[in-house]
Amino acid sequence: MNPAMPFVDAPTNRHIELLELQFNVLYRVSRVLTKSLDMEEMLKELLEILHNEAGMLHGLVTLSDPENSQLKVRAIHVNSDSVRKSSNAVRYREGEGIVGRILQIGESIVLGQILSEPRFLDKLEVYDINLPFIGVPIKRGSDVIGVLAAQPNVPADELLPERTRFMQMIANLIVQTVTLVNNVENEKRDIAEERDELRREVRGKYGFENMVVGNTDAMRRVFDQVRRVAKWDSTVLIRGESGTGKELIASAIHYNSPRVTSPFVKLNCAALPETLLESELFGHEKGAFTGAMKQRKGRFEQANGGTLFLDEIGEISPLFQAKLLRVLQEGEFERVGGNSTIRVDVRIVAATNRNLEGEVEQGKFREDLYYRLNVMPLKIPPLRERLEDIPELTQFIVEQLAKQQGCELTITDNAVRMLMSHSWPGNVRDLQNCLERAAVMAEGGIIDRDVIYLSGLDVDFPPPARQPTNNVPAMDFADADMDERERVVAALEQAGWVQAKAARLLGMTPRQIAYRIQNMNINMRKI
Repeated sequence: MNPAMPFVDAPTNRHIELLELQFNVLYRVSRVLTKSLDMEEMLKELLEILHNEAGMLHGLVTLSDPENSQLKVRAIHVNSDSVRKSSNAVRYREGEGIVGRILQIGESIVLGQILSEPRFLDKLEVYDINLPFIGVPIKRGSDVIGVLAAQPNVPADELLPERTRFMQMIANLIVQTVTLVNNVENEKRDIAEERDELRREVRGKYGFENMVVGNTDAMRRVFDQVRRVAKWDSTVLIRGESGTGKELIASAIHYNSPRVTSPFVKLNCAALPETLLESELFGHEKGAFTGAMKQRKGRFEQANGGTLFLDEIGEISPLFQAKLLRVLQEGEFERVGGNSTIRVDVRIVAATNRNLEGEVEQGKFREDLYYRLNVMPLKIPPLRERLEDIPELTQFIVEQLAKQQGCELTITDNAVRMLMSHSWPGNVRDLQNCLERAAVMAEGGIIDRDVIYLSGLDVDFPPPARQPTNNVPAMDFADADMDERERVVAALEQAGWVQAKAARLLGMTPRQIAYRIQNMNINMRKI
C-alpha cells in the first residue's frame, strides 16, 4: 500500500444501496424538471418523489420574493390540505430561523436532531423534532435565490453527509429550472407588453379621432355610419373610387369593434387568380395540388373570431362567388383537397369600386351574394366632391409625414389653394403622394406651390361638383358681350388665379391659356 495515500473506508452495502437509490431519484427528478414550465406543478411532483422514493420527508422549497427580498414558500409536501393552503402565506426573512439563516450565509445547515436547535422555527408544525433536518441553498452563481429543505426518515447516522450532498445536487437542478422558467416568464411579459403597446398604437392610428378628417356633410355621414356599424357584427360593403380610403375605413371598423382583440385579416381579391384565391381563402390540405407540401390554413381560419376584409370583391368570378356565398350563409367550408367541414366565426367587411348593381343586371355578379354583402353599405365620396376638406386633409397628411421623417414640415396657404384647384382623379391617395413628393423637394421644410406637381393637369377633367368658395360669383364664359381678354381674366378670377383651373373653365390647355396671358399682357395676381 502506498504510504502517501490516506486510508479510506470501503463503502458499505448501505452506502452502495443509498447511492443507487439516489441515482435513480436524480434521474426521475431531472425528467420532472424538464417536462413542463409550470413551476408549482414541477416542484410539487419533485417533493413527492423525494418523499416516496428517497425517504426525505416534508420537502420544502422556498424562493426569493423580489418584492420584499424574503423567502416565500412555493411548494411543500404534506398530507394536510389546510397546511398546504396556509403555507402560501409563510415567509422567512434573512436570518430568521434555520431557513432564513441559510439565506443569510449561503451555506447548507444540517441538524442531527431538530430538538437540539433552539433557533429552528417550525412555522407549519409538520416536522418530527427527534429526526434530522437538512437545508441547502438554491444558488444562482453567488446569489441565494431559495432554500431546499427536508427531513430524513431515519435518525442521524454515518449516511447523513451523503444525504446532504444528494440534496445539494437536487438544489442545483432546481436552480436551472427556476432560471429557465423565469426567463420564459420574462419573455412572455415582454411580448405581452409589446403586444399591448402595438394594440394601443393601432387603436390610436385607427381611432375615430385620427380617422375623422373632413367637415363636409358627406364625410360626416360616413363617419357617423362607421361609428354605429363598428359596434355591430353586421356585414359591411364599402363603396368608393380607388384611393378614397376604403381600407382605412375597414380598419377603423375592426379596431373600434368588440372584435378588436381578435385578428384583422386582409385579402385583395383582384390580386390572385381564381385557383389560388380558393386556397388563399379556404386553405388546403397536404397534397391537395402540386406544391402543397403541408396543410395550410386559409384567411377565413386565420380571421376566426375577428374580421376579414375582402378588398375588390367585385373582381371574383361567378363560379367562386357561389363558394363564397356558402361561407357567408353557413359559416362553414372545406379546405382545398379536404373533406372535413370547418366552421368559423368571422365578420366580413368587403370593398369595391365597381357598380355592383350594374354587374348584377348583366349577370356578372350573383344577386344573392350582392344582398348578402350589402347589409350595411358605406359610400365614400371622391375627393373632387369634397374639396372643402382639402385644407384639413392636407394639414393632417403633412403632420403625419413630419412625424414619420422626424422633421418639421409646414405648407403655405398658396400651396393649399393650388391643391384645391385640382380634381384629384386618384383621390386621397393621390393627394398623399403629391404631398410626399412636395415634402421631399421642399427647402427648409416649407411646402409652397413651386414644389407641388399635380399629376394629370393637362387632362381635361370635368369640373368639380363643388367648387371652393373664393367669394367670386360664377361667370358665364359664353357671354357674347365679353371679349377674349375679359373672358380669360374672368376665368382666372373664378379659378383663384390658378392657370390650370382657369384653362379647364375655358376648355383650354394650360399651354393655350399661358400663351393668351402673355400676349394680352394680363398681370397675374399672387394669391
